[in-house]
Amino acid sequence: MDALFAHYPMLAQIPDIVPTLERKDPLALAAGTLLFTEGQPCQGFPLVVDGGIRVYKQTENGREIPLYRVQSGESCIVTTSCLINGSRYDARGITESLTHIHMLSVATFRSWLIYPAFRDYVLGLFAERMSDLMTLVEEIAFRRLDARLAAKLLGHGRIIHTTHAQLANELGSVREMVSRLLKGFESQGLIQLGREQIEIVNPAGLRAISS
Repeated sequence: MDALFAHYPMLAQIPDIVPTLERKDPLALAAGTLLFTEGQPCQGFPLVVDGGIRVYKQTENGREIPLYRVQSGESCIVTTSCLINGSRYDARGITESLTHIHMLSVATFRSWLIYPAFRDYVLGLFAERMSDLMTLVEEIAFRRLDARLAAKLLGHGRIIHTTHAQLANELGSVREMVSRLLKGFESQGLIQLGREQIEIVNPAGLRAISS
């Protein structure tokens, strides 16, 4: 409970909140748990205590387009939209690691919207997420994949532990195209490819491509 209030301090301004939260134990979800999927009705509003949820769209051919991540102290705008509109999910949410959440019921979520602190929190993060999604759309539509891939490789240290398929999912692309670009980076002396890892050899060169 202390961790929950630390990540979501606005909860302290909701009257009689502790008894409401104590009625249900937090859910412990293993990594890779599908929390929601397309067409599913919304069952509640998740408050993430630790861990994280990756929200993405999946096409008919299995290609994934990442939308955003929900971590401690954050909210899911897809869930928020479903709860407010009474609609069904149009994306998927999956846990990336062991994740503990408090799931607010639909009735509790809607009743708490009368409290300014909770309402401002929900709407504020909704606005931030929408801005992030607009940036994502612009990148996918207008920025070359090689520039996006180079930017993705930077800022994670000299050795990155990942696979070509994971990078493709992160970039909303396909593994074959990402593999081709990575091999091109390697031939230019920018990176060194290994088994499920990438060594950054020339970060300045990657920065030039990313810009």
